[in-house]
Order: sequence, then C-alpha cells, then structure tokens
Amino acid sequence: MQEIDLYKYENQLYQKGIQYIGGVDEVGRGPLVGPVVAACCVLPRDFVLEGLTDSKKLSEKKRNVFFEYIKEHAVCYGIGIISPEVIDQVNIYQASRLAMIDAIEQVKNQIPLEHVLVDAMPLDLDIPSTSIIKGDAKSISIAAASVIAKVTRDNMMYELDKKYPQYGYKNHKGYPTKQHLQAMEEYGLIEGYRKTYKPVEEILNRKG
Repeated sequence: MQEIDLYKYENQLYQKGIQYIGGVDEVGRGPLVGPVVAACCVLPRDFVLEGLTDSKKLSEKKRNVFFEYIKEHAVCYGIGIISPEVIDQVNIYQASRLAMIDAIEQVKNQIPLEHVLVDAMPLDLDIPSTSIIKGDAKSISIAAASVIAKVTRDNMMYELDKKYPQYGYKNHKGYPTKQHLQAMEEYGLIEGYRKTYKPVEEILNRKG
C-alpha cells in the first residue's frame, strides 16, 4: 500500500510562493446534541509530527498529545463553533460551512492567509481554496485542523457529562448510540439538543 504524502498539497502551494496555507476541517455533524466545531490551522513550513492523520483514526490519548503539540507549534489557528439553535435554523450542512468560515476569519485576523485547503466541502471565500475529498487523511494542515476541532468538541462534551452524567456523553460524545437513545427516553431532553434531528424530533413529538 502506497504511503500518502501528507505534504503534497502544501508543497505544491509553497512552490508557487504561497506562504500562509490554512487547513480546514469540521467535526460534529452526526451528534444529536451540542455544537458543530471547525478549525482552521496554519502550520510552519518545517512542521513535522510523526503519525498525524485524520483525527478519527487516532486514539484519544494520541489526539490529546497531538492537540497540545499542534497548538504550540502552529503559526496560528482559529476555532469556529456553531450552536444547536443555529444548526436547527439553517441545517447542519450550512452550519458546518459557517463554522469553517468563522475559523478562517479568525486566522485572517492574525495573518495574511493566502490559500485554504478544505476537507471535502467547497467554500465561497475571498481567497483561493481547494476542496479535497478525505482531506484529513491527505493534507498535514487539514489533519492538524481535524485534531483541533475534534479535541475541542470532545472537551465540550466532557463538560456536559460532568453536569449530566446520566446521559453518558463522555462515552458517545452526543452520537445516537443505543446508550444515548435510552438515556434520552428515560431522562428527557436537556438544553442543547438538535430539535430537527429525527431521534430528537420523535421524542419531542411523543412527549408532546
């Protein structure tokens, strides 16, 4: 199996004289509760982190170590967070776009961002961008952004778990697992559920 060159897209841009490249990714489309979170991460040209890839393929322990390392060594990064209320208003696809654009704008306020590499989703921006399918496993910058977004959202779910341990958020992170659906039935819905998501809608309709 051929090893993927995680620097391919960045190196192509560096060769054109482009210096500030942002990798963009989001996490949290599938959960029933909590926000969708996106990150835009700009890495230095000489950045190396052995083992970095799509955050979903990393162990939680490794993700947390990488999270701290990336934050410390990145040129800069931004984190966009879109609430469940907005998700319900505009739909999850548009909310994911908003989170990404917010993260990008935060970076643009810090440095003269020149190009963004985005995981899968095309964005309408005032700077050049490249959409890469499965980008979090093909681009070092997107992989770094995926780790920042994932750990940020997971940490939010851990905080929610401390307040409502009976729902098991620390285990499922808000995704519709059997444990989570049973807890929703038993304890009802706390604030922060996405009311337009079918399992949540069904409970709201049953409970009137």
